[in-house]
Amino acid sequence: MNETTRLNWYEVAPAGAKALFGVHHYVTHTNLPEELIHLVFLRVSQINGCAHCIDLHTRDLLKTMAADKVALIPVWEEVPYLFSEQYRAALAWAEEVTLVSETHASDQAYAAVSAVFEPKDLVDLTITIAAMNAFNRLGAPFRLPVKAQP
Repeated sequence: MNETTRLNWYEVAPAGAKALFGVHHYVTHTNLPEELIHLVFLRVSQINGCAHCIDLHTRDLLKTMAADKVALIPVWEEVPYLFSEQYRAALAWAEEVTLVSETHASDQAYAAVSAVFEPKDLVDLTITIAAMNAFNRLGAPFRLPVKAQP
């Protein structure tokens, strides 16, 4: 642990970590493209302000996506030509579900995402979003470290 880490949640509660990582395993073995999963993981983490997850998923996404495109993810709506219709729908749905207490998962976002995802893939996408929200709600409060160095 570094000076900012509060505690290592997965060492303190290994059974809980195993359960949550089981959901992560499920998500990464769906029919969703790996790049899309990392895109959603990153956007959700940006919204939730989890430094560890932002660092991790930026690194993952940079393996398949250009850096200038990754840098524009927080403002994806302003550059729609950079992202496919499916990616835009997934990003919008990620924001709607992450901020569900404010958005109530709008009919507009649901219509957009259900138009480009089959029902099973839409459920898997929503599980992906829910899983990352759960990880963020552990990573941010316990200040998990990042790999980025000064």
